[in-house]
Amino acid sequence: MNPVRDDTATMSCGVCGQPFTPSGRQRWCSTECRQTAWRRTRTAPIPPAPAKTTTVYECGDCGTRYLGEQRCDNCNTWCQRIGAGGLCPHCDEPVALADIITPDELSHSNTRQ
Repeated sequence: MNPVRDDTATMSCGVCGQPFTPSGRQRWCSTECRQTAWRRTRTAPIPPAPAKTTTVYECGDCGTRYLGEQRCDNCNTWCQRIGAGGLCPHCDEPVALADIITPDELSHSNTRQ
């Protein structure tokens, strides 16, 4: 007897592995195992990536720059990403590398190495 075609043969549950006698097209031994199998196929959405602490953002409305914060405190709007950067050692304001180094200088430094 081929258990694949025989509905009276026992089969094991796809979740807990317990043997059971299927009824119709039943694939799980209980309602709990059926719900568990459904939940496993519906994974939780991936949370958005947090802002990097080394990225400079600028508000489009007021022009305020932030380091690692994507939302403007004053305007309550989302800021635009400027690029990698950090705090200026002289004025302690966020400065992007794109403000200091031109793309031409960056390409020359890569060819020297």
